Amino acid sequence: MKQKTAEARQLIKRARRNTLGDILTRTTERTPNKLAITYKELEISYQQLDVLVNQTAHTFLAKGFKKGERVAVMSKNSLDFVILNFALARAGIVMVPINYMLSIEDAAYILAHAGVKGLASSSEFMTFLDEAASELVINNKYVMDTMDDHTENWSVLDEERQQFSTEIVEVDVDDTDLCHILYTSGTESKPKGVMLSHQSIISEYVSCIVEGNMETNDRIIHALPLYHSAQLHVFLGPSIYTGGSGIILDSASPELILKTIEEFSATQLFCPPTVWISLLRHPDIVIRDLSSLTKCYYGAAIMPKEILKELTERLPNARFWNFYGQTEVAPLATVLQPQDQLRKLGSAGKPALNVQTKIVDEMGQEVPRGNVGEIVHRTPHAMLGYLHEPEKTAQAFRDGWFHSGDLGVMDKGGYITIVDRKKDMINTGGVNVSSREVEEVIYQLDGVEEVAVISIPDPYWIEAVTAIIVSKKQANLTTSQVEAFCRERLSKFKVPKHIIFTETLPKNPSGKVLKRSLRSRYENLL
Repeated sequence: MKQKTAEARQLIKRARRNTLGDILTRTTERTPNKLAITYKELEISYQQLDVLVNQTAHTFLAKGFKKGERVAVMSKNSLDFVILNFALARAGIVMVPINYMLSIEDAAYILAHAGVKGLASSSEFMTFLDEAASELVINNKYVMDTMDDHTENWSVLDEERQQFSTEIVEVDVDDTDLCHILYTSGTESKPKGVMLSHQSIISEYVSCIVEGNMETNDRIIHALPLYHSAQLHVFLGPSIYTGGSGIILDSASPELILKTIEEFSATQLFCPPTVWISLLRHPDIVIRDLSSLTKCYYGAAIMPKEILKELTERLPNARFWNFYGQTEVAPLATVLQPQDQLRKLGSAGKPALNVQTKIVDEMGQEVPRGNVGEIVHRTPHAMLGYLHEPEKTAQAFRDGWFHSGDLGVMDKGGYITIVDRKKDMINTGGVNVSSREVEEVIYQLDGVEEVAVISIPDPYWIEAVTAIIVSKKQANLTTSQVEAFCRERLSKFKVPKHIIFTETLPKNPSGKVLKRSLRSRYENLL
């Protein structure tokens, strides 16, 4: 009797299962001939994608990979990145996407920390990964494109998988099993491994689809790096879930994005504010037909109000969404809907479908509406924890809420405004200044293309408010102009003590300005 009960439970679990590999199966059965992915000259239907995913999953299983073992993937956006994402999930293998902008030291740390058993890489990063993995024993290495010369320790993934069955892989994978380990690029000395289960990821997909009005007839451009949770889990995954059609770009070049919108009549595009700004400033924006673009998303950083206004004027057919969150919640947490964009300029919106959010003080107590506090969440999107970091995990989930590290305010209507990251608050002369508030003011000044406000050490103020500005071409802005503009609009203690002009701001591949780099660059300014 006990054996039959156990067997029944196992059968029920399989019938109810909803993993990353399962969502592709269901979409393929609904729309086998629908265009799934366009990448360069390749057009892949859902049926063709499913076949490649099955063959790739069989490849790894045939090499002896066991459920729960880890494979690191380093590549710019490509078809094989998409295939590996679903193939590894189907085989019960955990994918560890690697930021291709990392140093060898950081990559080596991640490979060792995650305990990876296999590598998959585009050819341009093979030598890099060989060096990063030089202290490890990794016998299975796959190159995701072609090599000029075959090497002894790397196999061509496409050649390997052609030998294997196209039949669907059946592995005992559960919804709550670990699916991805995504490493944060935070301010800690070492990156933290965010563990996301299938359940975390798919519950987040549901929130994205509902909140972002994502549909099967959407044609979405994937231009930002897929190793990052935003493009991977807010846009690629939901697009596959709904049966949309994706266009994979291997860079976020403004010229390429604008050309692709016109060529494919794309309907959806996600960019962080820095990339939206680069699109606005590119000369091709006035000659390309962008009328097909109806759903535009931003996130990863705060969108300057003046830029949003300019975008809505330039793209009258488009509606805009602000998606706010972080990797630890897979990553969507709150959404500002199109109808609220101008009415609630600067807001991160309300908690997403599967998210509960509140603002708390240092003691974990909810603060009154309108007061500043830390943003915390309860959601099935949330990570399982930080890999090998039980103390940091416990700290992040204290009081039974995930603590974001962001400071915010919730108004009477439930809309959240991000005040700043805790680390980006500037304590100048004993008074807190939000870097974001100062940035918003400077963006209103004609001639400013981009600005980042940071603190630098100061013997009198302790931290001095410092504005790093990229001017528009032919703007000829001066420090006195910026200072005078700020004095008219900001309290005296918020006006930048230092104003620096530069040609570019350092950014990571997901478009975030690297304020850490700026602080390091200018820490000895005085």
